Amino acid sequence: MSAEATAAPGPEACAPAPPAQPPAPAAPPAGATFDLKPLNPSSKYVKLNVGGSLHYTTLQTLGKQDTMLKAMFSGRMEVLTDSEGWILIDRNGRHFGTILNYLRDGAVPLPASQRELEEVLCEARYYLIQGLVEDCQLALQNKSEAYDPLCLIPMVTSPKEEQQIISSCSKPVVKLLHNRSNNKYSYTSNSDDNLLKNIELFDKLALRFNGRVLFVKDVLGDEICCWSFYGQGRKIAEVCCTSIVYATEKKQTKVEFPEARIFEETLNILIYETPRVPDKALLEATGGAAGGGGAARAEDEDGREHRVRRIHVRRHITHDERSHGHQAVFKD
Repeated sequence: MSAEATAAPGPEACAPAPPAQPPAPAAPPAGATFDLKPLNPSSKYVKLNVGGSLHYTTLQTLGKQDTMLKAMFSGRMEVLTDSEGWILIDRNGRHFGTILNYLRDGAVPLPASQRELEEVLCEARYYLIQGLVEDCQLALQNKSEAYDPLCLIPMVTSPKEEQQIISSCSKPVVKLLHNRSNNKYSYTSNSDDNLLKNIELFDKLALRFNGRVLFVKDVLGDEICCWSFYGQGRKIAEVCCTSIVYATEKKQTKVEFPEARIFEETLNILIYETPRVPDKALLEATGGAAGGGGAARAEDEDGREHRVRRIHVRRHITHDERSHGHQAVFKD
């Protein structure tokens, strides 16, 4: 048995070995990586990536109103962030600037385009911003009431339908009756051109006074070309554009184009756009101040009734049946 000399252990040999350190995490790949983690509550600034559109804002702005964004950044929800701290919102970011400006100021200029208005409305509904939703809905309603892109012209199919349209319409009515086949004679050389001019004028007036006057076409009546003007369900005036002229050996039908007269009658019926109700207080005040108010009012009413009767007189072009060789006489 051999003896071996052993040295006494020193203080360094008695110290415990340090614990092994865990390996360092691997660096993220070059591409952006996303992970679900809560928002850092100590940060006052937020970097938002909304469908590729980048925005900087504050938690104070996002929490101004009771919206989905306030709930999203209140700490109660987890948000999706990338390695650089951008918070991802999976929406189209085209109008997100409008959303942020509304949260900042409580109001925002809305786009003029109806399509863009509808897009902003869709985003406001998604983020639950009730005030912006109401503003967009009101703007869309005003647009629909202020502008009607359609010019609708009813086509009369029967006298009963015509009477129903005129009596139920609150606007003045202009009706053009044109039916070239109603003629039993030959036409003069300019009649076809004048008939087309009447139809073209009808279309132009329908566009010019769209929304104020109802324009109606009739192609089944017993006239060749005739304009009728209605106000408050009553016929106010009529302009008939046809007459009979005498040639050397035969009668001919002539179609006129009284453009100025037609335009004048169209302007005249604009006074029937809204019912004109007399102001009783004003009538009493003016009648009492003048003295003998009852007689004055009765006389004024007679004058107004007389003026109405004159407006209701049927105004049209007639022809005088004469022997061959005489010219037609046109009366108004």
